[in-house]
Amino acid sequence: MDRDKEYVGFATLPNQVHRKSVKKGFDFTLMVAGESGLGKSTLIDSLFLTNLYKERIIPSAEERITKTLEITKHGVDIEECGVRVKLTVVDTPGFGDAVDNSECWKPIVEYIDEQFEHYFRDESGLNRKNIQDNRVHCLLYFLSPLAHGLRPLDVEFMKAVHEKVNVVPVIAKADTLTPSEVQRAKLKIRQEIEEQAIHVYQFPECDSDEEEDFKQQYNELMNSIPFAVVGSNTVVESEGKQVRGRLYPWGVVDVENPGHCDFGKLRKVLIQTHMQDLKEVTQDVHYENYRARCIQTMGSTAGRERSRNKISRQSMSDLSISMLPVSETEKLIRQKEEELRQMQEMLQKIQQQMQQNQGEQSDTL
Repeated sequence: MDRDKEYVGFATLPNQVHRKSVKKGFDFTLMVAGESGLGKSTLIDSLFLTNLYKERIIPSAEERITKTLEITKHGVDIEECGVRVKLTVVDTPGFGDAVDNSECWKPIVEYIDEQFEHYFRDESGLNRKNIQDNRVHCLLYFLSPLAHGLRPLDVEFMKAVHEKVNVVPVIAKADTLTPSEVQRAKLKIRQEIEEQAIHVYQFPECDSDEEEDFKQQYNELMNSIPFAVVGSNTVVESEGKQVRGRLYPWGVVDVENPGHCDFGKLRKVLIQTHMQDLKEVTQDVHYENYRARCIQTMGSTAGRERSRNKISRQSMSDLSISMLPVSETEKLIRQKEEELRQMQEMLQKIQQQMQQNQGEQSDTL
């Protein structure tokens, strides 16, 4: 027998997990937020090579004034090399479009909490095998390239959601900025995020024994935040090749060219390298925090309910005594007095017995 083939069998466990996962498929929910006109729909279609917004109706400027924020969901099944992913894109049209945007993010926060609540209720129920995971695993937040930094709305929104979801900030329409402007905007945004104590998604840190290529990739991703992206669903010709990009009088912006924008890096993070980590952080950090708060609230509510029941029972007992006839009330009072008298006599006897014992001990000495 060949000794190289002698093994117990657990070496096939990764293959077993792989087959089971492929058979079951994967769920991933991506939320996009940002003011209108930043190319959110185009970027999503470019990332996943889909056409989720084919029936989208673009409102006029007059309609945007009176339109409020709404939550819309788009679902699509994507299959690649036999692996199926059920992608759900949650869009937030109307965000930041009003004249007064005070607390315009409340519907988004409520939606994220509702998905946690549904998952918590399903997890606590009887049918736990068929739990559907609709929790938001990643939030792409689009920053305006004209702001050259974070606006007050950006700060307030990210502070409202950064402890509930993985926030990945992106600078939209980066082709409107020069390379030097992009670098200055990135540096300023990173500084403001740190000053405002906003927690954006952190890439898993490299171990000391990791390969150099992996370490270099990690450093590139960290320096790329926020990702400067350009989206396009149009195929144009550039240097004799057909590429997806934008055609300008001065040339072509190739969205997949790393020298032009960070579209390729963002797609790699969301699809190739960090999709599973985004789901794990959602489960282990954001959902666990929500679950702990729910359990703590339930415990406090149960304690208050027990106190109310105890007070209610005492009140009912007092009420029942007060409602007794005078003769029965007197009987109860006499019984209590008799019990107290007997207890006092017993205490006196014990004290006398202790004194006698002490006297006998002193005589003996």
